[in-house]
Amino acid sequence: MTLVQNFEIFAPKLIDRKEYFSPGHRACQGCGEVLALRIILKALGDDVVISNATGCMEIISTAYPQTAWEVPYIHVAFENAAAVGSGVEAALKALRRKGRIPDRYVKSVAIAGDGGTADIGLQALSGAMERGHDLMFVCLDNEAYMNTGIQRSSETPFMAATTTSPAGKEIKGQRTGKKNVPEIMVAHGVPYVATACPSYPIDLVNKVKKAKAVKGPSYLHVFSMCPTGWRCASEITIKLGKLVVETGVFPLYEVENGKYRLTMEMPKKLRPVEDYLKHQGRFRHLSADDIKLVQKKVDYEIKKLMDKVGGLKGWDEK
Repeated sequence: MTLVQNFEIFAPKLIDRKEYFSPGHRACQGCGEVLALRIILKALGDDVVISNATGCMEIISTAYPQTAWEVPYIHVAFENAAAVGSGVEAALKALRRKGRIPDRYVKSVAIAGDGGTADIGLQALSGAMERGHDLMFVCLDNEAYMNTGIQRSSETPFMAATTTSPAGKEIKGQRTGKKNVPEIMVAHGVPYVATACPSYPIDLVNKVKKAKAVKGPSYLHVFSMCPTGWRCASEITIKLGKLVVETGVFPLYEVENGKYRLTMEMPKKLRPVEDYLKHQGRFRHLSADDIKLVQKKVDYEIKKLMDKVGGLKGWDEK
């Protein structure tokens, strides 16, 4: 049984049994991004129009004359998914007002990778959120430009090796940390912002449904494991998604109208970040001192989040 089929047994009313992203696409083995997309589309249902930026999910799903998408879908440029999604929302509103289409609520959803969100798509995303479009934006974050050869993005983690941030004697991979796009969206006053991971499918489904229900802008940042770009075994995709949460590297939380809430219970003591890093070839060059530095940065970010959440009784940050 697949991951999604498993939790359908326990929560049949939670998610649509129909597949809106068909099998037979060209994704790599163990692709966490396509798993996330499959769950997201099942949670969204068929009353959506998808604007999808160029990237892995477009390449693997739309090779002419075939498509894996079972919902209305538009492939757009790398940088303008949010702009096109805004236009779709405005067009649907105008067509309903003129009686050209049935008076049925259809959600405009824009989807992009981390490059199309945090880098070259950030201007369009910021504009759409600032204008208050009834638009749900989903970032599928696999932490690099994987589709074009594993180049670094502003979502590539600190000290990770990519083809454009190679690990050497002087510079050990990526020199900066991940750009915190969820916090940027909170600063825009977006009513609903959340992080999610397909290793926690029910949490992901709940957040998709919340984001879709917002009559206005919403933002979902989905951690998407990538065995190819991370140089790890394809069969540990789900394990890595769990480890990234259990170590505090990517905590799961939501922000509703400025109020922070953890959506996965934080253990009293987080697992050491080494438990997550050691499975990935992109971090194999790190020394013990390097790992301590990564741990220090993770602890700092978790402390900031805990302060916003309001703190957790009994939680040990050390």
